[in-house]
Amino acid sequence: MATKAPTSAPVLDTRALNRATLARQLLLERAPLTAEAAVAHLAGLQAQSVKAPYYALAARLDGFTPDDLAAPMADRRLARLVTLRSTIHTHTTDDCLTLRPLVQAARERELDRFRAGLAGVDPDQLTAFVRELVEDEPRTVGRLREELTGRWPDADPQALILAARARLPLVQVTPRGLWGRSAQVTLTTAEHWFGRPAEPAPAPDAVVRRYLAAFGPASVKDMQTWAGLTRLRDAFERLRPDLVTFRGPDGTELFDLPDAPRPDPATPAPPRFLPEYDNLLLSHADRTRFLPPRHKGRTWRGNVAYRVLLVDGFVAGLWRLTDDALVVEAFDALTAARRAEVVAEGERMLAAMHPDAAYDVRFGTVRG
Repeated sequence: MATKAPTSAPVLDTRALNRATLARQLLLERAPLTAEAAVAHLAGLQAQSVKAPYYALAARLDGFTPDDLAAPMADRRLARLVTLRSTIHTHTTDDCLTLRPLVQAARERELDRFRAGLAGVDPDQLTAFVRELVEDEPRTVGRLREELTGRWPDADPQALILAARARLPLVQVTPRGLWGRSAQVTLTTAEHWFGRPAEPAPAPDAVVRRYLAAFGPASVKDMQTWAGLTRLRDAFERLRPDLVTFRGPDGTELFDLPDAPRPDPATPAPPRFLPEYDNLLLSHADRTRFLPPRHKGRTWRGNVAYRVLLVDGFVAGLWRLTDDALVVEAFDALTAARRAEVVAEGERMLAAMHPDAAYDVRFGTVRG
């Protein structure tokens, strides 16, 4: 249960939290940052979908083009690997080599679900075997599976792959992840890819500060949701003298950096087209600051997330690209002025991301 704040703490209502989080997420106004600097500030970009980080930055950065992200990935200044919440993220070199150690124990605990399929497999031997293979030459998942099952024929092939992913920081090497390129997932270790050894995990206190800078104001439970970790309250308590505290709409205690932006709740929030699995949508335990309760469950089907439209800072619909159109599916009726703003933002996004294609912006019906 979330800790309640003292009644003396100032209250931040939903709109105040919305505007503060949008400002930290570079979604209230576009930032004049490089892609590398933005990825560092955001502590990584959710990247299960290859294209998602590109659309995420197009919504956040002034003048962004896909090459602004593809170039530092090709130059090994950014990379894709499994970190927070056991999902693929695009991270800077430094974060690949530090945030992964931070969550390493959590990744290894996931193997408890697959112990039956790993009977007879010594985890340390598997780790050494995989490291030698992928550092000798990056391996596709299929090839790595074949070599692992050749070494441990009685083990479950999928469990072996999951164990390799949990035990080692395996980077998806380029051209995988580059805009306009297609390639199988091919893996090597982060240390080999960057030519640097892994570094000690950062102190939780430092990561709390980074989280608040990108996602605050937030509760302990919010950060634990973002990181996929538990037992972070001690870090917040150590930092309490250096932080400010608030009450959320339900009384939950929220922490923040004293000098972090907390804009006026009346600050205009332009429409934004966010990709599936965007950071904004997955990094708080309480998501009502941007997801109205009446729309809960409408941005997912099963394990598949939809691309989301923000209007006035809140989830207001879905969007998709067809062969010739950007189709906007609003949950509620939009005023003529709002529709015009959405069209203008859609055209801007299309010009940045698909300058050589001819797309119309159309309004459609939300899928059932």
